[in-house]
Amino acid sequence: MSFIPGIGLVRGMGLTLRRFFQPKATIMWPEQHADVAPKFRGRLQLLYDEYGTLKCETCFQCAQACPIECIDMGGVDTKGRFHVHWGAPETYGERREESALRRSGRTVADPAYASFEEIDLAPLDEILEAHDYDPRQLLAILEETQGEYGHLPVAALKHVSRITGAWYAMIYGTASSYGHLRFEPPAVTTAPSAGEAHRDGETAFRSALDASLGYGGQAGR
Repeated sequence: MSFIPGIGLVRGMGLTLRRFFQPKATIMWPEQHADVAPKFRGRLQLLYDEYGTLKCETCFQCAQACPIECIDMGGVDTKGRFHVHWGAPETYGERREESALRRSGRTVADPAYASFEEIDLAPLDEILEAHDYDPRQLLAILEETQGEYGHLPVAALKHVSRITGAWYAMIYGTASSYGHLRFEPPAVTTAPSAGEAHRDGETAFRSALDASLGYGGQAGR
């Protein structure tokens, strides 16, 4: 280590002068493409099978394993209902808007990112507060959320992701791993009225009686 004042600046300027007269490495891209080695790994290339189907299943394992969390990805769930993403919940939408503005100068409408039906978040906030906003209590939070709303609304999952800091894809994966958790409201079945139940019972009784008497199930014969 040198204690001469300014020696580092002199060395830096010397390196700059030496490199200044060397051939330039800049190319006029995209008019001129760089000569890249076949095994260059600086670009992600998605693979397709022999049927033309994309092999990536959006399992988010690569994004989860990334040590610096630089992978931001997303996909639509298997039923095409809503978008599932892996990325910081507070910046995911902003990144997309910035990309759209940078590429086209305007925002681009995308049905997969459409706004979902709003819900009353007050009961959900009470559930989160009771569990101290701890993502390790995610299963209990989801169970109580379903008990409150009857199912797991998308707005509720996004709110849990934003408040707890848990990845949205992790919340979706946890919810889809348990059969008792559902993303759709339960089917509403209307009970028959007393008159309809009486008529149905009478019809079934007459059919059974005609069959036992050998009438071939024809009533009133």
